[in-house]
Amino acid sequence: MAITSGMAKITIRSTFALDPETVEALDGLAATWDVSKSEALRRIVRTAALIEETDAASDALAAFEELRERLALTPEKTEAWLREVEGLREGWGP
Repeated sequence: MAITSGMAKITIRSTFALDPETVEALDGLAATWDVSKSEALRRIVRTAALIEETDAASDALAAFEELRERLALTPEKTEAWLREVEGLREGWGP
């Protein structure tokens, strides 16, 4: 008798229309990784999602850096602003 830990994975079956070049690339990756095409596709989607998250974080950091440059923020200006904000927050209550 096999004992498995945790809950079973939920699988959702879907149908997609792929062009021949994409199918060929998917077949090649699945063979290279020695996994099913479904597993290869899962890995590809997870990786693409991580790349998008990383790009979004990079965009946010770039926007912050641009703002910092436009405001000519120095460490001294930043400290003064932080002290001002802390003072304002003290009046807000719990």
